[in-house]
Amino acid sequence: MSGTVAPVPLQASALDTALAPFYWILEVWSGLMTELYNATGIEILQYAFMHRALLVGLCIGVMAPLIGTFLVHRQLALIGDALAHTAFAGVAVGLFLNAVIDFGVTPYLTAVVVAMISALFIELISEVTDAYNDVSMAIVLSTGFALGTTLISINAGGLAVGVDQYLFGNLSTVTSQSAALLLVLFAIIVAVVGITRNQLLYVTFDQTAAEVSGLPVKWYNRVVVMLTAMVVVGAMQIMGVILVAAMLVVPVAGASQVSRSFNESILVSIVLAEIAVLAGIGISYYAGTIAGGVIVLTAVAIYAAAVVLGKLQTAFGEEETPEMGSIDMGEARPSDD
Repeated sequence: MSGTVAPVPLQASALDTALAPFYWILEVWSGLMTELYNATGIEILQYAFMHRALLVGLCIGVMAPLIGTFLVHRQLALIGDALAHTAFAGVAVGLFLNAVIDFGVTPYLTAVVVAMISALFIELISEVTDAYNDVSMAIVLSTGFALGTTLISINAGGLAVGVDQYLFGNLSTVTSQSAALLLVLFAIIVAVVGITRNQLLYVTFDQTAAEVSGLPVKWYNRVVVMLTAMVVVGAMQIMGVILVAAMLVVPVAGASQVSRSFNESILVSIVLAEIAVLAGIGISYYAGTIAGGVIVLTAVAIYAAAVVLGKLQTAFGEEETPEMGSIDMGEARPSDD
């Protein structure tokens, strides 16, 4: 088949039609990877599913630390776990609807919807009940996982089949449609953070001052948790529900050991995440192991190396790396338009 857009089924759904430009991006990327394989002979680059997995991994390596840096500074590192479990509930909802009424929608799409709704509930519970964030996260986490396991246990139409790929991730099951959805989420996350970066930074480090200055703090808090939900669902494809939260936290924690500003922390955490993702995918492919686990272990090893490097910097008289909560508020305060 010729044309500028990757082929889709003859009876393409409305979702496939909307994702057509992103299928084209996948086709171009696959062509580049094929050319790289022809030039280098690297075995991992000869398979189409690995082309998709590598692109998804590279996107995760950017958007997870990008959002995770805000979460770690807000002491919301565990929100990724809560939303991952609700995303699993979203997957179960999608599988259930497809089995019972032939809903015809990828479970990753229902996972996005359920995870974003759950993210809003975390904020609403905290606001309405004055409960601490960890309490609202625990409530949403347990509710989400309970819903997911209940729907899976029903086993209507074989719901329990293939659940492992959502729990642990699987490189070979990254389809063109799920990869295209990831590209959509990636574009939204990068665009929103780019537009609202100063406001998010201000709210993160001085919420009281942000409220006094007139910023809608609650709205920006909701933006952060909804973006987190998008990251979790996107990363779930290769990391799985159980390990997805690690990519929001571990690279950021490593970057904090050697970075001296918020911007530097973001850049360093993205570099560390990309190294962990690419090394993890490569090692898991040749070792025949689950990619998510290897990626996390690699990220933890990089974190340990960053801790040692940070200690050496201090020992040799370099300026001590600031704590995660310290920052020049002049960097955070949004400029007046």
